Amino acid sequence: MLGSVLIANRGEIACRIIKTARRLGLRTIAVYSEADARSFFVRLADEAHLIGPAPAQQSYLRIDTIIDVARRTGAECIHPGYGFLSERAEFAEACAANGIVFVGPPPAAIRAMGLKDAAKALVQKAGVPVVPGYHGMRQEPDFLRQKAYEIGYPVLIKAVAGGGGKGMKRVDRVAEFEAALASAQREATGAFGDPRVLVEKYILAPRHIEIQVFADSHGHIVHLFERDCSLQRRHQKVIEEAPAPGMTEEMRRAMGAAAVEAARAVGYVGAGTVEFIVDAREGLRPDRFYFMEMNTRLQVEHPVTEAITSLDLVELQLRVASGEALPFSQDDLRIDGHAVEARVYAEDPEREFLPSTGKLWALRLPSGEGIRVDTGVEAGGEVTPFYDPMIAKIIARGSDRGEALQRLARALGDTIVAGPKSNVGFLKRLCQEEEFARGVFDTGYIDQNLAKLGAVPQPPSPNAIRTGALHLLKRNMEKLRSSLPSDAARDPWNANDAFQLVGQRHFSLPVVTDGEAATLIVEWHDEQPLVQGSNATDPDRNQVIPADGAVLVLDQGRQTRVALYDPFDVDLEHLDEGGTVRAPMHGKLVAQFVSVGDRVAKGQRLAIMEAMKMEHALVAPVAGDIVEVSAVAGAQVEEGARLFTIQAEGEPA
Repeated sequence: MLGSVLIANRGEIACRIIKTARRLGLRTIAVYSEADARSFFVRLADEAHLIGPAPAQQSYLRIDTIIDVARRTGAECIHPGYGFLSERAEFAEACAANGIVFVGPPPAAIRAMGLKDAAKALVQKAGVPVVPGYHGMRQEPDFLRQKAYEIGYPVLIKAVAGGGGKGMKRVDRVAEFEAALASAQREATGAFGDPRVLVEKYILAPRHIEIQVFADSHGHIVHLFERDCSLQRRHQKVIEEAPAPGMTEEMRRAMGAAAVEAARAVGYVGAGTVEFIVDAREGLRPDRFYFMEMNTRLQVEHPVTEAITSLDLVELQLRVASGEALPFSQDDLRIDGHAVEARVYAEDPEREFLPSTGKLWALRLPSGEGIRVDTGVEAGGEVTPFYDPMIAKIIARGSDRGEALQRLARALGDTIVAGPKSNVGFLKRLCQEEEFARGVFDTGYIDQNLAKLGAVPQPPSPNAIRTGALHLLKRNMEKLRSSLPSDAARDPWNANDAFQLVGQRHFSLPVVTDGEAATLIVEWHDEQPLVQGSNATDPDRNQVIPADGAVLVLDQGRQTRVALYDPFDVDLEHLDEGGTVRAPMHGKLVAQFVSVGDRVAKGQRLAIMEAMKMEHALVAPVAGDIVEVSAVAGAQVEEGARLFTIQAEGEPA
């Protein structure tokens, strides 16, 4: 067994690798950016080394810097985790050139599977079915549009390099093709440095089912069964499970054999995942699955495979990298129970899942029978705009799928994330949806049920506003009482006392909730304040979190920020900004479509902003003339920065 490992990654996966490596007796070495200096994984490792500023291009993607740290610390191997450098053949080659073991497949295997067009041609020769489409070299827009017409709509445009849903666009009509192609190429260039795409037939009623494979350097290759990753939004996985609902033994054997042959075709070593798209219009049939790509690394969702096989995949990676043979054959492997994983993200489902950043004022993650949590953050930590906004993975295992889903729903109900907005409430609703519970879903399920899942704009929760206001009022009253001498007389004219000569004692309480003003009526009952309309005289304090002069109220996982109105804290600069477009968060302006003097319609696209790996369209809030442009394509912008100013139609110049 190797004696030391450098983890070329961060956050949750770095913590995951460190825990297994330390259990096996390896010395663990972390690398971190300036933004991660106080992160949990930095403290968890035996030693940690700064490698650069916050942007990944200047830290976690610097091959030379990471190799230098590995050499200076005597690291015998490097584990890349997932993302960042995990699928970069040149990184594996740099490790080999410096006498360091790369915990992953050979560079040739990474390179062979790194380009989707070449990978499809390779596995097709090995007898693995692929989706019909154009996988050639020509990239002229008119040519690709013609190929899409020949394939037949709907089609899927996919980046040739990389994965994770970046550079992937579904196109339903020819009129949408040009804009979708430009967006896919832009994302692909930004994420992988390669704008090339392929065009494939979009499978109707698709299920996304992947096979975990494992190979050693002695010629042994096995599969560890399947995972269903069909619950997605924007081609990003949301909930994963193993085994796949509705899977038959016949289809499992066929898919497993195809995955093993795909791995064998590239001389694979280590952990890998072969991803398939399945035409599920008539259930899961062994003649209706098609190769999509192979991820030559550990997957985010690997814990569900660990849960049903009782294997530690990171341990197996380290043992295989040490030259050991797999300790089992295909016939030794069995499925035991069912497991489901939910990805908890700092994002706002009500604003098209826009990533959310900021301080974690509170974080409570679940525990209990059948529950596992993988995380890399702590209460008091920060979700920054520089990296993936994952907070935790919550994995539930049960004797069957029903029990696993019930445990996951309960665990999500016990989860508290306060500070950045989160998708906890959305995930819980998803787990409890009847169709999903019955196994009736495909990759379009979330997009087709956004309103039912609460992932659409909603007014603030009245109950949350009342609860937060009452908490703040009582806190202020306690502060006032504590500041007075014990024998001080009560001031009958104190506004918070609501003294009056006749009638029910009450007063108006102005508050600000998520940036919107509201006025509540507070009444006195038995010398205690009660917000009018509230059913309780005391809030559940486990769901009310103080946050910098305000409170964050969590109601079924949905967060509402409540503060008492302060007339001296008015943002005069931002008053009456109906024609101003601001950056919704820190990110990069990757495309700009208008200039000063242009006339725009309400809802017209003004620019594209990229934040946390995703593109977001900025649109005109009103019709009118562009009178100011404050940023250009390629610029990094701060959250709240003014980008465009529109003089609305009918307004004086």
